[in-house]
Amino acid sequence: MGNVINKNSKILITGAAGFIGFHLSTLLLDKGYQVIGVDNLNDYYDTKLKEERLENLQNYDNFTFHKVDLKDKQQLDAIFETYKPDYIISLAAQAGVRYSITNPYAYVDSNLIGFVNILEACRNYPVKHLLYASSSSVYGGNKVAPFSTNHQVDHPVSLYAATKKSNELMAHTYSHLYNIPTTGLRFFTVYGPWGRPDMAYFSFTKNILAGKTINVFNHGKMERDFTYVDDIVEGIYKLIPLVPEPNPTWDETKDDLSSSFAPYKIYNIGNNQPVQLMKFISVLEDKLGIVADKKYMDMQPGDVLRTYANVSDLERDIDFKPSTSIEEGLGKFVEWYRDYYNV
Repeated sequence: MGNVINKNSKILITGAAGFIGFHLSTLLLDKGYQVIGVDNLNDYYDTKLKEERLENLQNYDNFTFHKVDLKDKQQLDAIFETYKPDYIISLAAQAGVRYSITNPYAYVDSNLIGFVNILEACRNYPVKHLLYASSSSVYGGNKVAPFSTNHQVDHPVSLYAATKKSNELMAHTYSHLYNIPTTGLRFFTVYGPWGRPDMAYFSFTKNILAGKTINVFNHGKMERDFTYVDDIVEGIYKLIPLVPEPNPTWDETKDDLSSSFAPYKIYNIGNNQPVQLMKFISVLEDKLGIVADKKYMDMQPGDVLRTYANVSDLERDIDFKPSTSIEEGLGKFVEWYRDYYNV
């Protein structure tokens, strides 16, 4: 396994105008790689944010953008045909747990049909490595913490989680049948500058600054393994050249469930340090210099009590572990937010 990506490599990123896609594209462009960005710029949240992320990326000569929906197989295939990318990092997906309860078909279109189109493109235009976004939500109702990639993930509590688990299963099938090396990345609550407005930390910030009440679900008795976006993209970057290899003697009774007889691997990318929701809010209040007016509410359908990542295989394989503290990360987010929205 080589651990450096050849400088002439072409890297295709789906969801390039998204939160993680933007930060990853920026990192790769700064390092001089050719990045082909794909995004449908949908209006699940404020498109202005996506358009401004994209404008920043378009300042680079080594960036090319195509506005394409992954459901459109012909347009997607045409991009593969034109560029013959070496590496694919598929981050495009319909995100959000709560939205999946009211808009299930958006998840089927994007996360299932869109993803099978990516897999088919990788089969027809062979690539060195496909990395794709999974989610900590696949752990569903699991009680044993920290969550390990060696745990079964068969009890999702939202359709969003079920589609992410499906992506892992679909990837495994293609790794096995067509020898496509795939790596699934289970992200744990990612936050930071240029983040997603539908995420709690973003709406909390907006409401606290506007003097509005914030809704604290499950009366604050929740924990999240908040992971700063720079740590996430650093982890992805280091995993790109780490192409999974099949283990021909793989045996589910004694081998890790995150690997296989196929060229397939799953990693957790999380901070390995859950933070209580009330602690998170108090750090945010501290960074904003405002005490929030809080309304305590019951648990929301589809939510989980706690997320907590075991990242030992990430440490072992790429000598990396997310480490940005919540104080430092929220500080950077608040600084960006005040600057971006002029507050």
